[in-house]
Amino acid sequence: MRSTLRLLCITTLLALAGCAIRPTLAPRLEAPAAPSVEITEETWRQLDKDIHDSAVTSRDLAVRFARRQMEDWRERALVRAETHFIPWFSGFLTQQWLTAKVAWYRLSSGDGDLPAEDRLAEYIQEQYYDRVLAPVAKEVDPVALVGQSTKLFAQHMSQCLRLLREQHAIPEGQFSRRLKEIHAILLESSATPYASLYDIANADPLDSVPAYAALLAHIREAGIRAGIGLSKNRISPVARHVSEQLMTQLAVRSGAGAISTLMGKVAGSVLSIGASALGIAWHQANREDIEMALRITLDDAMNDMWAILVDSPPSAVTSGIYHLFDQIEGSLPQTTTHPVPFETPPAALELPAPPD
Repeated sequence: MRSTLRLLCITTLLALAGCAIRPTLAPRLEAPAAPSVEITEETWRQLDKDIHDSAVTSRDLAVRFARRQMEDWRERALVRAETHFIPWFSGFLTQQWLTAKVAWYRLSSGDGDLPAEDRLAEYIQEQYYDRVLAPVAKEVDPVALVGQSTKLFAQHMSQCLRLLREQHAIPEGQFSRRLKEIHAILLESSATPYASLYDIANADPLDSVPAYAALLAHIREAGIRAGIGLSKNRISPVARHVSEQLMTQLAVRSGAGAISTLMGKVAGSVLSIGASALGIAWHQANREDIEMALRITLDDAMNDMWAILVDSPPSAVTSGIYHLFDQIEGSLPQTTTHPVPFETPPAALELPAPPD
């Protein structure tokens, strides 16, 4: 018994000795935070200039894309009008139907009704939309092109900014803070969301930025207020031009004949009234002239639509591009140099007198 206790004590002492000689682990130290890099003022000025140059490049790239798409849209619309709208419009039955519609519009118009020219333009607009604009929009949609071109600007700008950060060796945190100081989307109403250049450059996708959705809605509303757009119900310049041209042609061809006939035989056949006003033989002989006049009118009206959809700042397909560019440019310091004014203007140089 005594020997057992002695053995137990020796074992305990050996265990305690092992613990005593075990090396003590040093406490774990946290890695020191990376010190903030001092960026010179010249570097910041050069960065601002490079951001502006990148914005110019991104703007030009996106605008060229939008214009190429719109050129494709115009070409498709002209071809579609040539094959599906002009033959329908110049057809004998269509001409009789339009003649009768004008007569009916004038006969049934009352106080508060639209003039016959506007009512005819509405009908032509419906036909032009169904036969030309809607099919072409399945290939190239000017409404969707607003968002597509704006996204292209944002994507190219994002790529340029990544290269600029590496080029100037600016830490990501300091670079991000600078981008957050630059406006990208800033609408007139204070209730609309705001987005900085950092938000636009780092959004994936751009549709997730509330300010971007507000910008597109603002552009659409501007188009509606200006009466611009490719609508089935709103009268476009094409329908307006065609209606005015047709009213002139009807006045020359039939005068008041169709109207007086309709007033005398309201219950008669509409097509027979139109046929009596023009005549099949007359129509066949003059169909080429009708198509030529319509073709000229469509070309002129298409030029008007091109100016509205491409060159009009408030609602053109490039409106989103220019909004982003203008905001970025306005947030950056002016990098252009201005001429130094002279305290005293230089003396004028006298030119030699011309020879006799």
